[in-house]
Amino acid sequence: MSTDYQQAREALGARLRELRLSASDGRLTGAQLAARYGWHKSKVSRMENGHQTPTPEDLRLWAEAVGQPEACNELLARLRGFESHIRSWRRQLAAGHRAVQDTHLSAHADAAVFRGWETSMIFGILQTPDYARAIFTRYAELQRSPRDTEEAVRSRMRRQQVLYDSSKRFHLLLWEAALHVLVCPPAVLAAQLDRLAGTIGLDTVELGIIPLSAPVKIPPSTAFWLYDDRQVVVENWHAELWIDDQASVDTYLRTWKTLRESAVYGTDAQNVINRARRTLSPWA
Repeated sequence: MSTDYQQAREALGARLRELRLSASDGRLTGAQLAARYGWHKSKVSRMENGHQTPTPEDLRLWAEAVGQPEACNELLARLRGFESHIRSWRRQLAAGHRAVQDTHLSAHADAAVFRGWETSMIFGILQTPDYARAIFTRYAELQRSPRDTEEAVRSRMRRQQVLYDSSKRFHLLLWEAALHVLVCPPAVLAAQLDRLAGTIGLDTVELGIIPLSAPVKIPPSTAFWLYDDRQVVVENWHAELWIDDQASVDTYLRTWKTLRESAVYGTDAQNVINRARRTLSPWA
């Protein structure tokens, strides 16, 4: 994906390659470096090409292998610079919403297991075109970004194709309040709730809803996505946070699992959706 985060990871990879090719004992091949530490043969190339984020221990061993242990601090500083990377909406939306949607489309292509938590709107991957159109319009107004609503809607609809990919699994948690937020006309929300109810039973999707009346162990808070339990995407009003340091990822995973304890599934989830749908009957 073409993002500040990925560019920083690729820059770190280029620096690792530079160090390897200028090793103090002569040119060190990727195969030799991998063999020295018992790494998988593809690990060196994946790190050098920005396809895998090295751990601090990887960087220490790398600096040691190339005979430049003093380079370790530099490499660690680079790593810290993008482990928790903030991508401002102002920069991301400079060309409109479509580019952001395409970035998430790329992330979906690379992952197999997704865990999501949403508090205030329906997951993008489950939205109808009209509901998505309302969301993009509202956010474009807020962020004062270019209006590319139709292109963004088409990208979001393409993103939903992964719901029918048997190699993917989506474990989604939704706060019941999101079923009632009228960020769109009532008729649009009614159709959206019908669409949401239709995803229950889809073999790639596990949809849980936390009722407003359910006891919870922690306050329902900021929405986030977990990709393969190795990367987290958190949305705030000013930016997206793309986080992949393991300690932070583990915190979000524990948060998701704790929230899940309060969720209902299957017929019970369907009943919560239907109850929200009935409140819209006079208008939809």
